[in-house]
Amino acid sequence: QVQLQQSGPGLVKPSQTLSLTCTISGDSITTNAYYWSWIRQAPGKGLEWMGVITHSGSVYYSPSHKSRTSISRDTSKNQFTLQLSSVTPEDTAVYFCARDPYGLGYDFWGQGTQVTVSS
Repeated sequence: QVQLQQSGPGLVKPSQTLSLTCTISGDSITTNAYYWSWIRQAPGKGLEWMGVITHSGSVYYSPSHKSRTSISRDTSKNQFTLQLSSVTPEDTAVYFCARDPYGLGYDFWGQGTQVTVSS
């Protein structure tokens, strides 16, 4: 059974960098069948895709946040990480990692991390 376990702080100060990690079990981040995505949901809003890392390590970001977003991976730990820099209160959201079988829709999700940007 695939499981995605998220870790990272729930409170970040404005202008700092948000960093969240998603550790995969039951699958490999290098499996040539999936994208590994970060998605968020701000209060009262819909899901917003932040970016993705592929099995080969290629990354693609939402144009809305491309200049502030970085997604990386550690294949030895089977995990991938989201970093969002220069955060503001508008970045307050529940952040999710998810597995996407090549555009067919997310089939496994992390548990979600409430991140609040506040001083």
